[in-house]
Amino acid sequence: MAREGKINGVRHEYSNGKTNGTLARANGHHKNGKHALKENWRDNFIETFEQTPLFVAVLTYLGYAILVVIGHIRDFLRTIGIEKIKSCTEPKSPGFVPLYQSWESFYTRNLYRRIRDCWNRPIASVAAAEMDVLQRATDDHGWNFSLTGEKKHVMNFGSYNYLGFSQNTGPCADAVEKAVEKFGVSSCGSRQELGYTDLHRELDDLVAEYLGVEDAITVPMGFATNSMNMPALVGHGSLILSDELNHASLILGSRLSGATIRTYKHNNMKDLEKKLCDAVVHGRPRTHRPWKKILIVVEGVYSMEGSIACLPDVIRLKKKYKAYVYLDEAHSIGAMGPHGKGVVDYFGLDPREIDIMMGTFTKSFGAAGGYIGGKKSIINHLRISSHAAIYSSTMPFCVIQQVLSSMKIMMGKDGTDEGRKRIQQLKWNTRYFRRRLYDMGFILYGNVDAPLVPMLIYVPARVIAFSRLCLERGLGTVVVGFPATPIIESRARFCLSAAHTKEMLDKALSIIDEVGTILHLKYSRQPPPVFSEKDIELIQVHRFLY
Repeated sequence: MAREGKINGVRHEYSNGKTNGTLARANGHHKNGKHALKENWRDNFIETFEQTPLFVAVLTYLGYAILVVIGHIRDFLRTIGIEKIKSCTEPKSPGFVPLYQSWESFYTRNLYRRIRDCWNRPIASVAAAEMDVLQRATDDHGWNFSLTGEKKHVMNFGSYNYLGFSQNTGPCADAVEKAVEKFGVSSCGSRQELGYTDLHRELDDLVAEYLGVEDAITVPMGFATNSMNMPALVGHGSLILSDELNHASLILGSRLSGATIRTYKHNNMKDLEKKLCDAVVHGRPRTHRPWKKILIVVEGVYSMEGSIACLPDVIRLKKKYKAYVYLDEAHSIGAMGPHGKGVVDYFGLDPREIDIMMGTFTKSFGAAGGYIGGKKSIINHLRISSHAAIYSSTMPFCVIQQVLSSMKIMMGKDGTDEGRKRIQQLKWNTRYFRRRLYDMGFILYGNVDAPLVPMLIYVPARVIAFSRLCLERGLGTVVVGFPATPIIESRARFCLSAAHTKEMLDKALSIIDEVGTILHLKYSRQPPPVFSEKDIELIQVHRFLY
């Protein structure tokens, strides 16, 4: 059962996982340079997952039902030759089962095709705080698109440019240009076959220093950092306990490892402990022999939900049951914590308590690739055994230099406080943007400190209308629906950046408010979450550093 308590005079409901109210927890902090996790870290840790209103759920199911019925009618018309078949189809061979005829292909052909203009929009500029979107037109109802030659300048609230480093001017761009002139484009080799240079070693050392771990290894692709390295860490006879909302790269890496996989409810520590206890007591199925390893796999910030992992509780359970923790900080490194070092920094934890620290350079650092940090013995094992180290080429020199330059700015090694300013600006933008949306009456998911802000829209027709109307008014954002989300939890997802000014935020909020009123998207019936006095002061003081 849920446990109730009072914070700032307001009653809240505490539980693990999704609830219909507000979850109140808190972050830790660093004190005098030492890691100091506060015992009452939950007090200001605020996450909201408001339940879908009943009438909206019914309307959403009805909308999808109508689309499915129309899709089947049009498929029937195609089979009898009345309507042309423009999609890829597989010939019906007698005695053979179709290779790809499925619900996914039906959905793509009859539903997604009608709304393709809301995705895959080509841009003709850097994906910074503002961007130029190329206009497209279709004369066959979304089967094909052609460029009109026109551009639309819009605010960019759909890119993972958390710290504003995705620029083609400035110190990072200048350093990248010099690196290409000096080193060329790429080494064209793997780590084990003449592809590893001094610049790669410098990046490994700097990442290890930034994270506060013994050593680190870098990989040229973020997705492959998980999928290619996890099989080198666990295998047959091992158990992976994975959060149900983990990213596809973690799921693929877990499957490729050959280990047994069990999922637990998102951020539900009771469910996680139950599965840990069961694994320790009963061991492997049938033989009941002990598991070779038990690996808990979590993300720092869940990009689709805007939720933050309850990392202190995960570490507590890890120690209690002698398990290991694999932490994916793709969306939290650089964007979370007082020093921008991810959720470990956010909670004031010691990074040495995390066995495997994974992250990517594609978000906060405006580059590409990923890293894994940890003990030197683990990293040396990955250098020898990982598919990513054996078969793939190393990171291009221009990408390495972009990461080195941006990371040094974050660490203050450039002699300025630019990194600190960007971190503070991103935190301010996040709190301010979320607070305004809460006050407007929208249903938001996730943590008040997460720079990803999912706003629930639900009804499929309104999802598309929201994307199109926002773009017309100068706001570029991302809308997400089935199958990327549950069928009744379609949403818009705003990605905040340190490069967004208050004027941009206010203009975006005005557009969202206007479109939300037109489409009747203000579904919330819950009071906004309670911000502490310190948080309110942070939001109200218009101190813009960047």
